[in-house]
Amino acid sequence: MVNFINVAKASSVAPGMGTTVEVDGKPIALFNVGGKFYAIDNTCKHRGGPLGEGELEGTIVTCPWHGWQYDVTSGVCQMNPNVKLACYAVAVEGDDVKVAAD
Repeated sequence: MVNFINVAKASSVAPGMGTTVEVDGKPIALFNVGGKFYAIDNTCKHRGGPLGEGELEGTIVTCPWHGWQYDVTSGVCQMNPNVKLACYAVAVEGDDVKVAAD
């Protein structure tokens, strides 16, 4: 059984925005893409930039440090498709956004 952790209120993350949340002590980037939520590793594979602070355009987040881009629906890096971030299951119950713990 998957253990989901309550990490945010849906109303606090506007569509087209992201934030950083914590799941079992690990920072996770959480994004609202048109009302659907996605969660990926918060740490950019390039130099460790905080992706939850990046700019989201459609399903692509741009790292605020050096511009690497990732698809938040798959974790795939747009600069190098062989680079992929971990993705986490997300559940929304009412206004509660929950992310699956490992």
